Amino acid sequence: MNRKNFIRKSIIGVAGMAAGNSVLRAKNIKLKNSTYDRLMKQVGFNHLPNKENKTMRTVLHKADSRGHANHGWLDSNHTFSFANYYNPERMNFGVLRVLNDDVVSPSRGFGTHPHDNMEIISIPLEGDLEHKDSMGNVTVIKQGDVQVMSAGTGVFHSEYNKNSDQEVKFLQIWVFPNKKNVDPRYDQITLENGNLKNQLFQILSPNPNDDGVWIHQDAWFHMGNLEEGIETTYHLKDSKNGVYAFILEGDATIENQELNRRDGFGIWDTDSIKIKADNNVKILLMEVPMVP
Repeated sequence: MNRKNFIRKSIIGVAGMAAGNSVLRAKNIKLKNSTYDRLMKQVGFNHLPNKENKTMRTVLHKADSRGHANHGWLDSNHTFSFANYYNPERMNFGVLRVLNDDVVSPSRGFGTHPHDNMEIISIPLEGDLEHKDSMGNVTVIKQGDVQVMSAGTGVFHSEYNKNSDQEVKFLQIWVFPNKKNVDPRYDQITLENGNLKNQLFQILSPNPNDDGVWIHQDAWFHMGNLEEGIETTYHLKDSKNGVYAFILEGDATIENQELNRRDGFGIWDTDSIKIKADNNVKILLMEVPMVP
């Protein structure tokens, strides 16, 4: 399996993002409000029993139970507590802290803002998302791409809908790192056509030489487009980890739990999980440590 080379669509410094001294290089950034510290204080590692499943090692988050915020230019659903949405029973799944399902209006987006000590993964579902950061990266990601940014000691970035005539839809995922204050870094891959067909394809791991992008955490992400009737088993890489499944499209049954579009289902204390496509389904699996 050939790892896709990182494609930097255009590198033009940080022109248009800020001017003169307003752009800070990542190595000089000292954030007063640390992303890592602020969010880690909120973490409860609370895994409430799933009353719809006979086991006590799962948690079910139906799509319509997510937090919702519509800011006009941004329509976002939050699987876990985020911004003005706060639910003490929905803080995280292990080190998976943020799973936002975002829709951004044409030509709108997130202005320049800081992060530190967080692994930030973006997965476009529709449209084109333009990214600029204080490391000098200026890129556009689209469906089929996977982007990762290790904020480390600190980084500023912005994200905008590149198009003026259509929305951009993407997942924004934050994972607590297992190393703090690393050098900030950026990476991006483009998945080949057919990689996801009727299999779970690895898109993220802790190993720079492995398939997909890599992060500073013992986590593995897989995506798959499974046709109706396909059955498969996912084997966990680490027995101390759990798996959070997110149904992008379609319907599936995981460990006897029926799941529909945009449902989330976490499972832990197991070595493997069984998945069946009830119809054509697109699925994202996120295997993460259950404790930091």
